Amino acid sequence: MQNQKILEHKINIKFKNKKLLSLSLIHKSFDILSNNEKLEFLGDRVLALVLSKKLFNLYPYESEGNLDKKFASLVNRKTCLKISKNLELEKFLILGNTYKKNSKIEDKILSDACEALIGAIYLDSGYKVVEGFILKFWNDEIKKSGKIDIDSKTKLQEYSLKRFQKLPIYKVLVYKGPQHIPSYKVSVKIYGSKFFFGVGNSKKIAEHDAAKKLLEDLKIK
Repeated sequence: MQNQKILEHKINIKFKNKKLLSLSLIHKSFDILSNNEKLEFLGDRVLALVLSKKLFNLYPYESEGNLDKKFASLVNRKTCLKISKNLELEKFLILGNTYKKNSKIEDKILSDACEALIGAIYLDSGYKVVEGFILKFWNDEIKKSGKIDIDSKTKLQEYSLKRFQKLPIYKVLVYKGPQHIPSYKVSVKIYGSKFFFGVGNSKKIAEHDAAKKLLEDLKIK
């Protein structure tokens, strides 16, 4: 474990209560009673608030469904793990003997530690400071969120609900072929449209194909 002053320098935040910083780095394998689990619980909620507010302001015309997909990409374990590795939190974690013997720390431990650190920053320095920390270290991921592709079926559903308050109607017209190589033909229509048809090796693929063709007819990209 490295000196925690190095971590403070990395995040550019000086803790008033050093015990909070230490607690955010203690895994339950080291201390079953006094560890970072509650800080991780808090940090998860703080992270969600900061990022949902950012997305709300950044994409004012996006639907709730699209915002939810962008949000999910920012708060999932994979992203928290990436931030944790960027901060090299593995060098600062306080682990029990069973983990000390392992050369590789579990991804979940690193991801949870990232959220625990956020919880500790919030308690020690308040919302503005933790917001600045999150927006700085999540900046690249926030930029990428604008490029998340929405699949055709979801896009059509959102359009139909917004415009007509009705869901698209899908029907399986043909199912043939052996079980291991099936072939589906599916139709889809929304209020006021004609039928469009899609094919694929699964019902889901065929539905996406049909939805894509209907969207193309509506000139929705």
